Amino acid sequence: MTGLTPAAAELVQRAAGVIAAKHRGDLGGAEELLAAFNSEQAKTLGFYLLADLSLGLLRAQSGQSLDDLVRELSLLVAATATPPDN
Repeated sequence: MTGLTPAAAELVQRAAGVIAAKHRGDLGGAEELLAAFNSEQAKTLGFYLLADLSLGLLRAQSGQSLDDLVRELSLLVAATATPPDN
């Protein structure tokens, strides 16, 4: 990923803050941060850029290819998905 604009960096930081707040049990803080996005497009961009940056960091640390990481992630998501209630 190349350098982010200041506006994009703010979106990424906000998205990371949502995840951090949720993981420390601060659901109210996570909701506040989610509400601070000024549009669905901004929210989508922030979380997309965060995912892209995170996968890039993981790739650099693990030495795995991005394709391998995405394949592992897809398998993990499939394994943890719960079937819909009938």
